[in-house]
Amino acid sequence: MLLDANILLYSIDSDSPFHDAASDWLTRVLRGDRRVALPWSTISAFLRIATHPRIYDRPLTGEGAARFVSDWLDCDPVWIPPTSPRTFRHYRSLCEVHQITGNLVPDALLAATALENGLIVMTTDSDFSRFEEVQSMNPLR
Repeated sequence: MLLDANILLYSIDSDSPFHDAASDWLTRVLRGDRRVALPWSTISAFLRIATHPRIYDRPLTGEGAARFVSDWLDCDPVWIPPTSPRTFRHYRSLCEVHQITGNLVPDALLAATALENGLIVMTTDSDFSRFEEVQSMNPLR
């Protein structure tokens, strides 16, 4: 499985109505034996959003956000999936089929990484339903 940043953000945001479900689910999968992919695009989105003062009243510091990522990467099932020129070919194909622009670019890049590595995207973002080529699931339902 490949994690979208929204799952990680909900898991650390005690003010979110999704916090308990995300935190419980993430704890279970990080203690499990199924591989959990954290691509660089997810990591960078988490770091950017979690530290952003316009998004959170009490944003994390850069060090605080990096500590969360370090802790997740230290879990046995967690890995960073590789990307390659093939990832970009998947991305380009998604762009041609779905007219990807603007805010959909990061989603399409995540979808391309999932396609290259044969992974299911775990996300609460309904935009992933547009990518019929990619299996996605909302683990908080």
